[in-house]
This record gives sequence, structure tokens and C-alpha cells, in this order.
Amino acid sequence: MPTFLQSALAGLALAAAFAMPALADGLKDEIAPTGKLRVAIAISPAGGAFWSTKTESGYSGVPVDLGKEMAAQLGVAVEYVVHQNSGQITDAAGKGTWDVTWLPKDPERETKMMFGPIYEVADATYIVKPGSSVTNFATLDQAGIKVAAVNATTTMRGAVAHLKNAKVTGYQTYDEIFALLKSGEIDAFALSRDQLNKMAQKIPGTRVLDETFKKTVTAVAVPLGHNQALAFVTKFMTDATTNGTLRRAYDNNGLKDAPIRTE
Repeated sequence: MPTFLQSALAGLALAAAFAMPALADGLKDEIAPTGKLRVAIAISPAGGAFWSTKTESGYSGVPVDLGKEMAAQLGVAVEYVVHQNSGQITDAAGKGTWDVTWLPKDPERETKMMFGPIYEVADATYIVKPGSSVTNFATLDQAGIKVAAVNATTTMRGAVAHLKNAKVTGYQTYDEIFALLKSGEIDAFALSRDQLNKMAQKIPGTRVLDETFKKTVTAVAVPLGHNQALAFVTKFMTDATTNGTLRRAYDNNGLKDAPIRTE
């Protein structure tokens, strides 16, 4: 092999050796600028593929497990940044307080963060209070009917668009709405069907309506402008869907019977 060709190949190999760590360092600087992967989570007993819960030793939930695995792949520690709902996570997207999250996606949120692959599709509907005469959307959408939703969420925006006569009010926490429904102070609560079915078991006499007013999709997300981070989390979720990581996160958090829905 001619000397000049050997030198050229050696130069390329040397450049590649230096470039790979540089790319890795650049990714870490973008996705974990504090030296930790800060995962935004929302706390609630609702369960499901989005909500996380407080435990005696820390936190549990699908986003908790995924964040821990992602941090391990990056070689950094994980830190959970707690919020009351997905609206608060969205509001903090431009403040530099979190690095990655998993939350419901909609057009409004796409103006504030960048989304990777969808990993859950849920049907949004309503649960009505004990003793309610409401049996469907038509009887729900009446003047004087009080409907609650978690504030500034995709489900709340969907309910506001769906109901023309009933009044939709946003509350900060799931727990607050649960108490209002149980006491009969509100007529209905808008949320995903699987979570409402669990709620119905805890409040006798409630009814989950059969119809669906919105399909809610949940996906991984990073702040705007974090293009390297987006490429990394996209690959992470694509791999997690096929290598069993996502399935394990579901199974570990009470979702063994829940299918993974990506579209």
C-alpha cells in the first residue's frame, strides 16, 4: 500500500477516534448539562403509562423506569423533577429545569418541546358522579353540568373543544378532582378510560361513559432546540419498544395486561 494512502487512512482513523468522544460529550452537554439526567414526572395515584407515584423509597412509574434506564445508557445519574401535572411540565419546558420527559402530545405542546416516538394511545372519556342521570355525551353536554379536568392538559383542551354547553374547569391535581367527584361537587371528570375504570372501582355508583371524545397519544419529549437529545431519545424509545425495556416498565407498574400502543 502506498505510503501516502497509509497516511491518509491513519489520519481518518485518528480523526474518527477523536470525533466519537466529542460527539458523545456534545450529547451529554445537551441532554444532561448538570451531569445528571433530569427527568420530569407528574405525581398522581392515577397510574397508567404517564403518571408516576411517590413511594417510601422514591418514585415509581413507567417514566421513572424509562428515565433510570436512559440515564444508565448515558452513564450519568438520574434525578426526578416532580410536577403535579403535564401542564406544569409543559410550562417548564423553556426554563431549563428538566432534560427529558414522557407526556401526552398535542399541537400546542409541539410549539414548546420536541417529541420522539409515541408509546401509548389512550381513549379519553368521562366518568360521572354517583347517582348521576347522565348516560352519554348528549346528556352530559348540558348547561349547568360541571366537568373537571387536570389543568392545562391535552385532555382538558380536548374536553373544552368537545363540550359546547357544559362547563369545563381545570384543577391542579388528580386527588383534588377525585375528592370532588366522590362528594358530588362536580358532575364528571375527563381523563383516559383506563384510569377512569380504576377510579370507578374506588367510588361506588360512578359510571364511565362508553363513548370516546379524544385519542390521547403519549411520547418522549425534550426541550426545543435539543436536536442531539431528540435523536438519542428517539433511538432509545425505538429500541425500548423492541428489546423489552418498555414492556418491563409497563409490567413493573401494574400494566401487565395493557398493550403497548404506538399508533
